[in-house]
Amino acid sequence: MANLKSFEELECWKAGKELRVFVSKLAKRFPMDERYALTSQIKRSSRSVTNNIAEGYGRFHFQENIQFCRQGRGSLYETLDHLLIAKEEEYIDEPDLIAGRQLIEKTTTILNGYIKYLSEAKKKSL
Repeated sequence: MANLKSFEELECWKAGKELRVFVSKLAKRFPMDERYALTSQIKRSSRSVTNNIAEGYGRFHFQENIQFCRQGRGSLYETLDHLLIAKEEEYIDEPDLIAGRQLIEKTTTILNGYIKYLSEAKKKSL
């Protein structure tokens, strides 16, 4: 990991970006009356995933990086909740929900691995 030049090289950030692009395209299909409600919320929560990973990467201490990654993980679950609402409101169909859930699970798995790596690196640095 020490060879990384940017957060953009992190696999968890790349997976989060894939989710963010998926959500952005999906949200364009939501009704106009949701523009400042669910559409805004789901786009912000999906963006928050990569935002937090990037901000954590820029921190000087392992624990700060870990905390931002945990916040990003929370945003993954928030995004899932928004997708569930979109399905209940019939803005998306079952295949869209499944695809979104798969992207969230993939990103969560990779992000959990990165958090574990950071935790172990923190222990070694003490």
